[in-house]
Amino acid sequence: MTISVDMDKVRDPLERAQVEAALKDGTPLPGADDWPMHSELTLGDYFQRQVRANPDQDFIVYPDRQLRWSYGDFDQRTDRLAKGLLAIGLEPGDHLGVWARNVPDWLTFMFATAKIGVVLITMNPAYKSNELDYILKQSDMSSLCVIDAWRDVNYVEIIRELVPEAKLVERGHLKSATYPRLKNLIFMGQEKHRGFYSVQELLLLGEHLTSERLKQARMQFDNRDVVNMQYTSGTTGFPKGVMLTHRNILNDGWNIGEREGLDESDRVCLPVPFFHCFGCVLGVMAILTHHATMVMVEEYDASLVLQALDKEQATAVYGVPTMFIGEYNHPDFAKYDLSHLHKGIIAGAAVPPEVTRSCMTKMGMSDIVNCYGLTETSPVFIETAHDDDEWHKQNTVGRKHPPVSVRVIDPGDGHICGPGEVGEVCCKGYNVMKGYYKMPEQTAAAIDADGYLHSGDLGSFDEDGYYQITGRIKDMIIRGGENIYPLEIENFLLSVPGVLDAQVVGAPDPKYGEIVCAFIKTREGFELTEEGVRDYAIKHIARFKVPKHVFFVDEFPETASKKVQKFKLREMAAELVAERLAIK
Repeated sequence: MTISVDMDKVRDPLERAQVEAALKDGTPLPGADDWPMHSELTLGDYFQRQVRANPDQDFIVYPDRQLRWSYGDFDQRTDRLAKGLLAIGLEPGDHLGVWARNVPDWLTFMFATAKIGVVLITMNPAYKSNELDYILKQSDMSSLCVIDAWRDVNYVEIIRELVPEAKLVERGHLKSATYPRLKNLIFMGQEKHRGFYSVQELLLLGEHLTSERLKQARMQFDNRDVVNMQYTSGTTGFPKGVMLTHRNILNDGWNIGEREGLDESDRVCLPVPFFHCFGCVLGVMAILTHHATMVMVEEYDASLVLQALDKEQATAVYGVPTMFIGEYNHPDFAKYDLSHLHKGIIAGAAVPPEVTRSCMTKMGMSDIVNCYGLTETSPVFIETAHDDDEWHKQNTVGRKHPPVSVRVIDPGDGHICGPGEVGEVCCKGYNVMKGYYKMPEQTAAAIDADGYLHSGDLGSFDEDGYYQITGRIKDMIIRGGENIYPLEIENFLLSVPGVLDAQVVGAPDPKYGEIVCAFIKTREGFELTEEGVRDYAIKHIARFKVPKHVFFVDEFPETASKKVQKFKLREMAAELVAERLAIK
């Protein structure tokens, strides 16, 4: 067999070494579809394999309510729910949405649907009526499962408004004029609502259905079928349903856990939302593939996380930077025993080195890792390792996962970048989504002719294959022809005495095109001024990078997964700058 490779296109050092080795001994090059995977099982079959290994080990723990499900307990519960869903008419390929915070049965539905080939639609709990209307129509959802409410969102009231027919019929007999595909409403809670099945009713129905029906359903799909659809945030345009397969998320979870150094002794605290890839892949899949235990916090609160870490002697905790900042700055932080804690993942947003350093020194997380990816890539394809040195953990997002090919492509002329060049980070491999649901044009725009998915993020890599993410292409500030990367300035601002957190965006300017604006949260006990921050910056960074305007805030606008919404900060900056100019 003759292998032909354009080596100029293979710039990642690790991938280059793999290609050169293949060229030397004449072995086939592993591609996106033939690289050996950790598993070719479906999620349901894989879970039962883990059950057989040790059914009595804790799988899910909610320490605030003394709820513990072992691997064996949870397997039985999900089997019963899976059969209950079959009993009310769901079939492999149908779509079921879960609209809820991290309640225990969110996971029951995740695994029950996976066992029968039903596609789980993961829905942001912050959605309101407009978003629900869109998702119900776009996703072709046949069943919707909800809790009562979350924060200012009353789910039952919104459903009553959009689906008034549900009040008039018994459960299982829904016929909606607006949503003709919607057949079932399910409520996760103790209350009864007309037109809704309860989880307990489904479990009872499942007890009376034969296991043969479950086996028949399992024979109708495989691991390359879609297991869930995760909707992007929709900050630009309408949300897109990212179709992820059993193979995508199960193997990505394995690779994540391997870099993290997880094993069956680990107890991982998850305060991140399940509807997001951070929760259901970095969290649930990595824990499942390494037979570990998840310690749940239903909704993020720094004190509840610290209590869970102490009570359950957790060895790992996950979060985005703002979560960790809230934890190690908590006024009662010193009261909690974190002596067992040494692992974890910090991801979901740009991670300032100072935050990673504080996690390592203040929380004892010497083995913390940083992950990079996006929903469309299942999500992680670049990650630091638990045994990397401190500098790489704090200043890079690590190296690519072995089965994935990564390119950095210049967004201007399209050339493939070498070490040290900044360009758009793109990847190709088993982990790339099956596509956006019913959006072929958007899918084609995201994945190029060579099969590489374009992330929209700017980054670079060094000679050793470690990557750094500079920021979003759309977040880059162009001031008078100078390219300015907000993440660089944010990292600098965190070194300013008294700065707790900082976010940097651009604002329109008639002279320079854009100017740099900073939003800053101040540490308790400090009084900062705009002039003081600017004067400090002028002494330490290039003048063109110094924020022209500094705004002090108590909170940043955030998504339900605690990501800062930069587009809202850009809108705020434009308005605030315009107001200042008007006053002058």
